[in-house]
Amino acid sequence: MKKTGADKITAASGTKLTQDPHALREGREKNLEVAIGRQVRELRKRQRMTGGDLAAKTGLSAGMLSKIENGVISPSLNTLQTLADALSVPFLQLFQGYEERRGAMHVKAGDGVEIEREGTRAGHQYHLLGHIGSNRSGVVVEPYLIVLTTESDRFPTFQHEGIEFLYFLEGVVEYRHGEQIYLMEPGDSLLFDADAPHGPETLVSLPIRYLSIITYPQES
Repeated sequence: MKKTGADKITAASGTKLTQDPHALREGREKNLEVAIGRQVRELRKRQRMTGGDLAAKTGLSAGMLSKIENGVISPSLNTLQTLADALSVPFLQLFQGYEERRGAMHVKAGDGVEIEREGTRAGHQYHLLGHIGSNRSGVVVEPYLIVLTTESDRFPTFQHEGIEFLYFLEGVVEYRHGEQIYLMEPGDSLLFDADAPHGPETLVSLPIRYLSIITYPQES
């Protein structure tokens, strides 16, 4: 069944949203940089590496590495990926010390980490724009900028736990969710249960750029 746009949002009669978006809580933690720095230092020492060793391995200056380990600066995602590779640990392990903190990750234009996602094909680029992992909400959030530039490979359908939100920025694509196909154009959005098979069905107008925000329960 093909649709030419996303289903209209309808409010159930008598339904009231109860969360106050302006409510404030006391004691918010702000030290994401400190948590990352401590984790980098701990991993380095665990591997019996000096600061000079890690600086040389990553190509960072000793001064820059010292600032990162002391939580003085906020490293870019590319720098964090370089550190994770040098320390031979998964990228997300650098955030483990942030389990009981709340914070934000600011990613400047062009600084998103290009990653390989399972099922990725040539001409399909995934740029990770940030990550908030272990937290008291119990939810993991993964925002991506996805760029499709070629029809050389058939795009696969994906199926995973959680909820996914898409917002289209450029191009036109017929996007499948389950048995339905939606014509997605710039400014269109789609919110869906990601446990159903989903993915671009037909690339109508290239290049295509859209935001994909995936949320799913964090592991206990």
